[in-house]
Amino acid sequence: MPRSHYTGLAGPSYDQPAQAGVLLVNLGTPDAPTARALRPYLAEFLGDPRVIEYPRWLWWLILHGVILRIRPARSAHAYARIWTPEGSPLRAGSEKLAAALQVKLRQLAQGPIRVRLAMRYGEPSVRKQIEQMQRDGVRRLLVLPLYPQYSGTSTGSVIDAVADTIKQLRWPPELRIVNDYHDDDGHIEALAQSIERWWAQHGRGDKLLLSFHGIPQRYVDAGDPYFHQCNATAQSLRKRLGLDESQLVLSFQSRVGREPWLHPYTDETVKRLAREGIKRLDVACPGFAVDCLETLEEIAMQNSEFFTAAGGEALRYIPALNDSDEQVGSLASLVLRHAQGWPEFLPGGKT
Repeated sequence: MPRSHYTGLAGPSYDQPAQAGVLLVNLGTPDAPTARALRPYLAEFLGDPRVIEYPRWLWWLILHGVILRIRPARSAHAYARIWTPEGSPLRAGSEKLAAALQVKLRQLAQGPIRVRLAMRYGEPSVRKQIEQMQRDGVRRLLVLPLYPQYSGTSTGSVIDAVADTIKQLRWPPELRIVNDYHDDDGHIEALAQSIERWWAQHGRGDKLLLSFHGIPQRYVDAGDPYFHQCNATAQSLRKRLGLDESQLVLSFQSRVGREPWLHPYTDETVKRLAREGIKRLDVACPGFAVDCLETLEEIAMQNSEFFTAAGGEALRYIPALNDSDEQVGSLASLVLRHAQGWPEFLPGGKT
């Protein structure tokens, strides 16, 4: 018999009780803070044409001839600074968020609903998790990338991975994908409450900086809505917190290479604010659902050092929403809205 191009369950899979599934997808993480573990992770991440839009042959030479010979050791050092007994903060935090969302949806909806976590790069992969959900009997699938603001480099890449998996299934599930939630009222309220709670515990700094992950300016010029959505999130938070543009500012971090990325840059901004006399700078990162290398090492460590070296007294990082009640509740509401019409999501859950 010829080999099939499609994967599926052996036997009468239609006899299984139907379930709905929610697949949370985050960026990914290496398995260990070592150069050996970073090399395949970075090769997958930086090899994604959604992330680096260069001619493939040219980028392959740069990636494998230069970057993967140097960057794994540097990245391993940064990861080692934030690694915990639980392992990667991003992986552990995302797993806790998925577990809490499972509990919350069980309380709110009739079900059965199965929540799983996938990573766009590394493990558990999008493909493995969708295939496992099919084996579990999931016939209706909602994909929720944990990127509040859409970019082709992030959410767009998740959509690619989902599509590549779905098109190889013999019996694909009914599919919906959350494109973004940058201006969702519940999400903005969750961010505001998190900041206000932190201020209540630690006092309020001289200024609040929102630092978003950057992307090359040419991606925005080509039609990526990311810059607009970051500004929309910042404006909504200003309004909700009662701040003006001098009290809440935004910047963009994590740039690499020599081409222009979104301005203003975070490292330059924190140095400038320190030179201008800001002594206590509060920094939040609303583009990150869960704390990770970019928040814990780049902001709370690197940029804190930049700020104090330029004359500031303290850069105080406000943690991501992680598995807080505010985030779990806002994501549950988001899921229920996007899954309207599916019987598993009708009200009437179990406590």
